[in-house]
Amino acid sequence: MKKTLKLKKNYEFKKILTKGKYYSGRYLDVFVINSNQNINRIGIAVGVKVAKAVKRNRIKRLIYENYRLLEDKLDVGYKIIFLWKKKQDIKEATFYNIKEDMTRVLTRIGILS
Repeated sequence: MKKTLKLKKNYEFKKILTKGKYYSGRYLDVFVINSNQNINRIGIAVGVKVAKAVKRNRIKRLIYENYRLLEDKLDVGYKIIFLWKKKQDIKEATFYNIKEDMTRVLTRIGILS
């Protein structure tokens, strides 16, 4: 069963970015806020200055795929935003680098069991 929905509205992103807790990894910045629902909601953002649209969308797909593989191991009831760091080179945006960084950050948050 799918336990995740995507965040799409601007006001949802703003609320989490202002009131959520911030965690940093090597490639990803993660903002987390607790919600009182039985599902997780995630948002993924890659800045315009990082690269052109094709490469930004590739990074988003890699982040979402890594999240999808970890989804069964995550606790539910959170809103999570993943941001790609602007200073990181997009050539380092490989599946395994993102996977390692995401697992490290999510275990530090305490929602990955």
